[in-house]
Amino acid sequence: MTMDNLQHHMKVSSTTVTHEYTRLFHGRGNCYEEYTFLTVDSVDKVLFAVFFESCEEEDPIVSMLRDFYTAEKKWEALVVQQRYLKDAPSTIIEGQMPAQTFAIEDGLKYHISFLNAQNIGFFPDMKIGRSFIHQNAKGKNVLNLFSYTCSFSVAAIKGGATSVVNVDMNKNVLTTGRENHRLNNLDTKKVHFMPYNILKSWSRIRKAGPYDLIIIDPPSFQKGSFAATSDYAKIIRRLHEFAAPECTVLAALNAPELDTTFIKNLFCENAPQFRYISRLENLESFPENNEERSLKNLIFKKGIIS
Repeated sequence: MTMDNLQHHMKVSSTTVTHEYTRLFHGRGNCYEEYTFLTVDSVDKVLFAVFFESCEEEDPIVSMLRDFYTAEKKWEALVVQQRYLKDAPSTIIEGQMPAQTFAIEDGLKYHISFLNAQNIGFFPDMKIGRSFIHQNAKGKNVLNLFSYTCSFSVAAIKGGATSVVNVDMNKNVLTTGRENHRLNNLDTKKVHFMPYNILKSWSRIRKAGPYDLIIIDPPSFQKGSFAATSDYAKIIRRLHEFAAPECTVLAALNAPELDTTFIKNLFCENAPQFRYISRLENLESFPENNEERSLKNLIFKKGIIS
């Protein structure tokens, strides 16, 4: 893919742009060999590009993005993040940041910040997972592990969940999560926020159960707190303690080095009462040349006859 082809690809993708979060270019799936380090998103009123690696083409790409931004006239600012640098700085290349910018998905809004952290506060590739939860939450008591800014919780409450328990050891992201519910005029009386280390808080988690719907969406690795290779099993091993007799689990993992078999084996060995149902298909806007290296959303159910 040449630079001209890259620009054409984004131009075609931009024809479908609305106010909702849209990925215009996804190089991370290794489908475009020359640009595996690059993603470009339309986020509300911002054109947002991320460089995951340092490269000689960075300046020409930024120049192309500037021309694209100016020609399309669809955004108020062009922001570029250099994820490969310490603290992953973001720079406003063109325009001015809007007073408020949100990640908007299926009509729901989520607070984001482009300039203050490595992650903006929202993971767009998880749309299919949030849709599943929204469609299956009605009347359910929901547990959201590794809740981050609670987008799953917002989707669950909007879908009619009876209650949601969000657990994340980072108090700041839970504060954002609380605001995400208020932003969408959702009743936070049904929502609980637990700022605890999940692996050390089983008694608190059990107390609010049992749960009809459980979401497990951990980081693949978080220094000092979680490593999927060794810690994911610890969660699966505990499921029987707080899962309702008929319970559905969305088990997610975004670790390229770990495939679906890894998660299936964890359930087989540590929670055999749960049966594997299906894997949710990823969005077409996040192409991947090897699906086993892409985001994995696996559904398991308890209390069904095999």
